[in-house]
Amino acid sequence: MNATAVKKCIAGNEEGVGVLESGILTKMLELLKRLAPNLERVAFLYDPAQPSSRRAWDEIEAAAPLLALKASKMSVRTAEETERAIAALALEPNCGLLMPPNLVNRQYREIIAMWVLQHRLPAVYQYRYQVESGGLASYGADQIDMCRRAASYVDRILRGEKPRDLPVQLPTRFQLILNLKTAKAMGLNIPVNVLALADEVIE
Repeated sequence: MNATAVKKCIAGNEEGVGVLESGILTKMLELLKRLAPNLERVAFLYDPAQPSSRRAWDEIEAAAPLLALKASKMSVRTAEETERAIAALALEPNCGLLMPPNLVNRQYREIIAMWVLQHRLPAVYQYRYQVESGGLASYGADQIDMCRRAASYVDRILRGEKPRDLPVQLPTRFQLILNLKTAKAMGLNIPVNVLALADEVIE
């Protein structure tokens, strides 16, 4: 087995383990609306260098009107651009955010969560670590489960199976994580039925 085969497996290209299930962004939008029912607008902060951004925006653009939301997108490549975008969006009434995972969101997750909280912008993320860092809520694939499945994929390749013969594995386990401390600081009351669905509540 060569290194390229392993990289393809882990990255989830044509072979491997995929992490962005179709419909996940629609569910994130639904969660955002349930957490902040008065929302009228939602902004998608994305990195244009990510190939998946176009597909993600297409899904958001289609789903937002069904939830009585006006969707917009903002390209951000650095922490500074993210801060400016958050400050600008805070000037719009009843606005929320969808924050997809990217390098900037991972590297500066604590300070980004602080900016979002300062402006009281409800935001939904995709992964647990963003809520641990102060984000309001996340909904996405269980990363630990995906890592286990990626490891089993690599094991099969090491045993001689060809990557092209292995089907892409999509997520089967998803997690809803809520941060009650952040919700309280934003003045949001999380509905009881949403709390009941949570896999983990951070207090």
